[in-house]
Amino acid sequence: MTEVKSIEKPDDRRDFPMGHLEIVNMTGLVFGKATFEPGWRWTESVKDIAGTELCEVHHNGYVIQGRLRIRMRDGAEAEVDAGDVFVVEPGHDAWVVGDEPAVVLDFAGGIGDYAKA
Repeated sequence: MTEVKSIEKPDDRRDFPMGHLEIVNMTGLVFGKATFEPGWRWTESVKDIAGTELCEVHHNGYVIQGRLRIRMRDGAEAEVDAGDVFVVEPGHDAWVVGDEPAVVLDFAGGIGDYAKA
C-alpha cells in the first residue's frame, strides 16, 4: 500500500486565537502542521477549547520555524527551536518565544484531538 496526501490540502483545519492547525489523516498516522503566532500561549488560546487546565495531548514533533517554551505540570521546562525534534507527554503548557511565528510538525496520533472540544 502507498498513501500520499499533501498538508497543503488538509483533511481538517482548526483555527484558534493566534494560530491554527492543519491535519492530514492517513492509515496509521495522524499528521499535523501547527502555526503559532507571536504571543500565542496554550493556556490563553486553546485551554477553553480543550476544556482542560493543561494540554493533555502527547506530541512527537519537529520545529520548522520559530521557538517554543514548554512547561510541564511538575514545573520542568524546555525550549525547542527550529531544527529540533521533541517528545512531550500530556500535562503541559507551551508558548511562542520571540517575534517569529512557530511552525511545528506533529507525528503523534493524539494531534487529531488537539484544539477540539
